[in-house]
Amino acid sequence: METRIGLLGLLFYYCIVIATVLNLINGEVQSYWEQPYSQPYFDNSTKREVTATVGQSALLHCRVRNLGDRAVSWIRKRDLHILTVGILTYTNDQRFQSLHTEGGDEWTLRITSPQPRDSGTYECQVSTEPKISQAFRLSVVVSRAKILGNAELFIKSGSDINLTCVALQSPAPPSFIYWYKGGRVVNYSQRGGISVLTERQTKTSKLVIARAMPSDSGNYTCSPSSSDSASVVVHVINGEQPAAMQHGNSSANSILINKHRISFSFSLGPLTGDRLPLSLLASKNFILSLTSSWFCLMLKSICLFGAYR
Repeated sequence: METRIGLLGLLFYYCIVIATVLNLINGEVQSYWEQPYSQPYFDNSTKREVTATVGQSALLHCRVRNLGDRAVSWIRKRDLHILTVGILTYTNDQRFQSLHTEGGDEWTLRITSPQPRDSGTYECQVSTEPKISQAFRLSVVVSRAKILGNAELFIKSGSDINLTCVALQSPAPPSFIYWYKGGRVVNYSQRGGISVLTERQTKTSKLVIARAMPSDSGNYTCSPSSSDSASVVVHVINGEQPAAMQHGNSSANSILINKHRISFSFSLGPLTGDRLPLSLLASKNFILSLTSSWFCLMLKSICLFGAYR
């Protein structure tokens, strides 16, 4: 009997020891899983070099894994100014805002209507000890449209007006490119023969007006959605005046003497030794095409003298 009681007591003792050990192990396991799996770290899959255009919102995406109870801040590197902490803005410039979806890993700094002065480095910082941060480089550019060719075009009546517009320094294809004549959008239904071909990936748009008439003369403007506009003046002229069709980088001057119009087209480049073309066209039109500016001045004087005679 005593032996049996002793065995029961020993068994009871071992049960207590085992239970105590199990509780300790269970507590350590719970303590382990209650801790973050690891320290916060940055997801490097986000874009670190960002280009934005003036007036279009700039977005810097910072992705932090295992953030836990830490806070994410955005800091402007050039003056170490704290812009945001969490979703709160800590600057008087309300163009800066932190965007975050609860439960998500992404903290986005949005800059509304950025300007070139906003270009620079911004840091996404996590309040660990020591702090960790990730740098983002923002470039704010002025996107401009350009119409290829001269700023003033002379088109023979009956020929086609062909204008090509390119959006320069645009980080993304424009949503649209509109063409205006004067202050109004080009009206396709006003007359036939007007077509526009816009290629978003190449950021170009081509306006073609077939069989141009004098009424098609005017100021044509190309206006992409996210770029400054560009304009060209088109003159549609009756009769044959091929010298009025300007090409390349030549500059043109035109004067009116005794109701006779004289047009000069010349290059300001150095003398190349090429033969100088000189053509005398229809009455009331004298066109000089020269390859040197000092030759042009000399021959212009001769033409003026002949016109007055």
